[in-house]
Amino acid sequence: MTTILTNAWLLTLDPALSEHNPGWLQIDDTTITALGSGTPPRIEDAEIIDCGGDIVMPGMVNTHCHMGMAVFRGLAEDVDDRLYRYILPLERKFVTPDMVRIGSALSALEMIQGGVTTVADMYYFETEVAKVCDRAGLRAVLGQTLADFNPPDHKSFDEGFAAVEQLVDACAGHPLITPSIAPHAPYSTGFAVMQRIAHWSADHPDIPVQMHLAESTLEVDWARKTHGQSTVAVTRDAGLLKPGLIAAHCLQLDDADIAMMAEAGVHAATNPRSNGKAGRGIAPVEKMRRAGIPVGIGSDGAMSGNTLDLFSQFAPVSMFAKLLGGSRKPLPAIDVIRMATIEGARVLGLADMVGSLEPGKQADLIRISLAAPRLHPIYDAYSALVFAAMPSDVTHAMVAGRWLMRDRRVETLDPVQTTRDAIHIAVMFKAEMRQIDEAP
Repeated sequence: MTTILTNAWLLTLDPALSEHNPGWLQIDDTTITALGSGTPPRIEDAEIIDCGGDIVMPGMVNTHCHMGMAVFRGLAEDVDDRLYRYILPLERKFVTPDMVRIGSALSALEMIQGGVTTVADMYYFETEVAKVCDRAGLRAVLGQTLADFNPPDHKSFDEGFAAVEQLVDACAGHPLITPSIAPHAPYSTGFAVMQRIAHWSADHPDIPVQMHLAESTLEVDWARKTHGQSTVAVTRDAGLLKPGLIAAHCLQLDDADIAMMAEAGVHAATNPRSNGKAGRGIAPVEKMRRAGIPVGIGSDGAMSGNTLDLFSQFAPVSMFAKLLGGSRKPLPAIDVIRMATIEGARVLGLADMVGSLEPGKQADLIRISLAAPRLHPIYDAYSALVFAAMPSDVTHAMVAGRWLMRDRRVETLDPVQTTRDAIHIAVMFKAEMRQIDEAP
């Protein structure tokens, strides 16, 4: 089937940052086959969609998320020790395949509504996340987490590796889903297990590795006390600082760490909203990018950052860079949108397929309404997207030529049932939290 979008403001995010206004774009089956300015070609039986001057751009790439954790959103926000007081006990008691399915569906619904078409996820029972992403139609890199703090789906690392193998088998040949192995962090796996993961990765070169890296002072202190060097250096010595490693957060870095990451070919996912809320610091995004490290934008889980769209990340990531630089110049709006699209795709190893609107690439795109008065006047479309646009402005979302949302109506998930299921989980959480608070 051929679909032609006409009368659109095309932001292609191609290497030349081409724009076409008014522009048109042709989709055949799953693929973008042509685009340009002015009047589109006449093709018999093609579906013609007049975009009314709206922006059409690549779908956004969320480079770090914990989809199953959406049911923890807003829980004990102002409690400093909430991780150990509430989150970990709740995870151990309630995180089941069913709960992960419910949380992941809520996350998928939110991301589609916010213009995210590709997501990198790491959590537990990741085969359930794969089922949800398949049903929702999202493109995804899904990482089975490995950790040593008694996680809910493996009591030993042998069981954890078995879960990774199960995920790899379940996703084999899937056109949209890439399985991944996801060591939680250096301090929560340990040196020997990181070495084991590095050897496993060498035997499975097509399987990406995701991990939290240099996220907290706890992690940095562990590395210094246990190994006498930085957490990045420990990861390097374990063999995991490798080409294509998707390193999330990357807050506690010095210049030597950044140089090591760049030399090793590491990719980074910054999470400004969740890091700011936790008071953990500001990632040196400009330094990493100048060193040649591709940096994408991630929402983190809803427990940490609350929202899973990328619009909520845009202003913080740009403002934090400006605060570090003491100027308006760092991380201009066009670079933020690159990070949310083509650079994010590069972080996940998918830039040859998605991240820009170019003939031959997959038809992963979104349409953004310009009807809201807060968007006008528009002197710079990228600035409007970064500092004024909201998830509610996204009217359509497509992945591989399939509409996931049209006119704000998600077609692949049931919004009412999805929300109802999540509320039911929250009722159980609240009851358990009361018991925790009342315990002597």
